[in-house]
Amino acid sequence: MKRKRISTYISEWIVMSSLWLLLAPACVMAQETVNVPLTDEEWKETPLYQGIYIGADIYGLASKAFGSDITSAEVSAEVNLKNRFYPIVEIGYGSTNTTNDETDIHYKTSAPYFRVGMSYNVFYKKPYLPGEFLVGLRYGFTSFSYDVAAPSMTDPTWGAPTIPFSYSGEKSNASWLELSIGLKSNVYKNFYMGLALRYRSRIGMKKNENTEPWYIPGYGKNKSTNIGVTYTLVYKLPF
Repeated sequence: MKRKRISTYISEWIVMSSLWLLLAPACVMAQETVNVPLTDEEWKETPLYQGIYIGADIYGLASKAFGSDITSAEVSAEVNLKNRFYPIVEIGYGSTNTTNDETDIHYKTSAPYFRVGMSYNVFYKKPYLPGEFLVGLRYGFTSFSYDVAAPSMTDPTWGAPTIPFSYSGEKSNASWLELSIGLKSNVYKNFYMGLALRYRSRIGMKKNENTEPWYIPGYGKNKSTNIGVTYTLVYKLPF
C-alpha cells in the first residue's frame, strides 16, 4: 500500500512537471513577441499536408517502476492536416501479472491493442505557438486471453471437498471509446512532448462462463469507465 501511495505522488509530480515544460515555451514566446491569429482567408491558404509525427508513450513503461500492477508500451503515428486535424493510429502492448493482497486472486494477461481516431487542434489559427492544444476521439480494440487463479473454496456446510478455482487461457475481447484532451509542445527542432488525459468508456466485452477479465490491455482495469494518462515523446518526420 505504501509503495502505491509513493507511486501516486511520483505520477502527480511527473504530470505537473510535464505541464510546466509544455506551457513554459508558449508563455515565453507570448511575452517576447506580438502575435496575431490567422484570418479565415489566410488559414484557407495553408497547405493541406503539414507533416507526419511518430510518438512513443513513456508513461506506461515507467509506471511499473513506480509500483503499478500494469505495464504498457505504445507507439503512434499521426498526420497533420492544415494544423487543424490530426488523424492518428496508436498501437501498443499491455500486460499484468499480479496478485490481489486482500483476496489472494492471481491474474495474468498480455496482448496487443490498437486505437484509431482524430485529434482537433483548438489553436489552429495560431501557428506562432510552439505547440497545439488538442481534443480528440479514439476507438480502441483488443483481443486477448488471461489466466486467473484463487485459493480453493471449501463447502461451508460439509467442509469438503475443496473446490479449486483456476482457469487458464480464457479468451476475451473488448472495445471502447476514448475522449482525450492534451497538449503537444515543440521542445527542440523536430522534437515534441505530449501530455494527454483520456476518458475511456467500454462499449463491449466478451465474458466467460466462470470468469471475466480484471485488466483489459490498452483500456485498463475492467470498469465501465476509466481515466488514463499518456506522456509521449514525439518526432516530426523531416518531409
